[in-house]
Amino acid sequence: MLNITKEFPGIIANDNITLKLKRGEIHALLGENGAGKSTLMSVLFGLYQAEKGEIRKNEEVVKINNPNDANALGIGMVHQHFKLVEIFTVLENIILGVEPNKMGFIEKKEAKKKVMELSEKYGLMVDPDALIEDITVGMQQRVEILKMLYRNNDILIFDEPTAVLTPQEIKELLQIMKGFAKEGKSILFITHKLNEIMEVADRCTVLRKGKYIGTVDVKDTTKEELSRMMVGRDINFTVDKEKMETGEVILSVRNLTVASKTHKNNAVKNVSFDVRAGEIVCLAGIDGNGQTEFVNALTGLEKPSSGSITLCGKNITKSSVRQRSIAGMSHIPEDRHKHGLVLDYKLEENLVLQRYWKPEFQKRGFIKFDAVRKYAERLIEGYDIRSGQGPITITRSMSGGNQQKAIIAREIDKEHELLIAVQPTRGLDVGAIEYVHKQLVARRDAGKAVFLVSLELEEVMNVSDRILVIYEGEIVGELDPKITTVQELGLYMSGAKRDIVKEINDAG
Repeated sequence: MLNITKEFPGIIANDNITLKLKRGEIHALLGENGAGKSTLMSVLFGLYQAEKGEIRKNEEVVKINNPNDANALGIGMVHQHFKLVEIFTVLENIILGVEPNKMGFIEKKEAKKKVMELSEKYGLMVDPDALIEDITVGMQQRVEILKMLYRNNDILIFDEPTAVLTPQEIKELLQIMKGFAKEGKSILFITHKLNEIMEVADRCTVLRKGKYIGTVDVKDTTKEELSRMMVGRDINFTVDKEKMETGEVILSVRNLTVASKTHKNNAVKNVSFDVRAGEIVCLAGIDGNGQTEFVNALTGLEKPSSGSITLCGKNITKSSVRQRSIAGMSHIPEDRHKHGLVLDYKLEENLVLQRYWKPEFQKRGFIKFDAVRKYAERLIEGYDIRSGQGPITITRSMSGGNQQKAIIAREIDKEHELLIAVQPTRGLDVGAIEYVHKQLVARRDAGKAVFLVSLELEEVMNVSDRILVIYEGEIVGELDPKITTVQELGLYMSGAKRDIVKEINDAG
């Protein structure tokens, strides 16, 4: 990609960027949220057209007007937010657009055989007859990868592929990527996670604010050097926090049970614990062990089967989402698109979603737009939310990381006693992660209660004051991060510790 320039209203997303990919290499693309990485890859995949510059494949200049042109050139892409039809099966999604047919009828048997051969060859086991809406996010990603392999793509673009995966799935994906490179496929890998770049990438190109900063050989660089190139300053990888005395109980959960929507067993089983003012309690576990259902019950998105939830001494078990918000709960949700934002609203409208009915923003039922604008401008500056047109930017057009920053700004800035933060740093760059961790610690230091749900072991160990481990819907351990190890935490998360304790108890 030579001298690529791509502009949007109010912003130059890619400013004269050159990127060269060799055959059989894993080339990482690194940059802050909104640096222009996804835009550059969308130009390569034909979703956007560049105003200036050219693309060459094997020295030949090529014109890519749409994704079909990209596929014809052997270029495939796994998007940050998957492009799958939820009510279709795995097989139907993989063959969509290139369906083998005879006399107008789809030859599913032949397609299924090819998909199963590919899934076995690359260790991407899937159930071809399962509906997309019924499978995990990790499985959905496998479907996206199989879509590329089914089309015989030899240039594979992975846009933030590990943002939604468990540590185990990440390990598997990195191995799969190494296998692709050995076969001679070329991989462009967008990520914020420096550990992953150090583990699998051959070279790394860094972008900052839409500009090309440089390309380095990964074996000759360090995490610190890459982070400095990315954000233009040194990053503190440790979380600084003073010892705090805890106060009164803010959140009290007693015997909470939540039914599962996908199977007969309960997703959450008889869970009880307290979170006090001035502490960060983290719920750690491998994805799919009941965290989502538990948080949904806490925040009012789902009704528990039994048990009670008390916030600041008030029973909120049957309260609505708004009632919980008014009672002092803030919520950074797991799925920013589904539960965090109205994507086709302006940024300023999203920033007041939790408080537009308050007197400062409305009078006799009419919104005071000047007040909303001023408030949005303050949050945009205070939380470094980058958007092309400031408060009036349509939220859908913003980068995933900046959408996340908007939610964090809204939830932290509103009055609250309890902050529930679910995967708050998912998809954020190291600079933004450092900032979010500081904000969580600042909430705790201000005497608020923070309930963090995270899959990132480093984050769990660094940020929390207490760790609750969830396994198959039950709390199987309470750990102190100052005296526990990552290995011990891993044993609890995998259920091994519970099984050992159970064996000892059974033996009497």
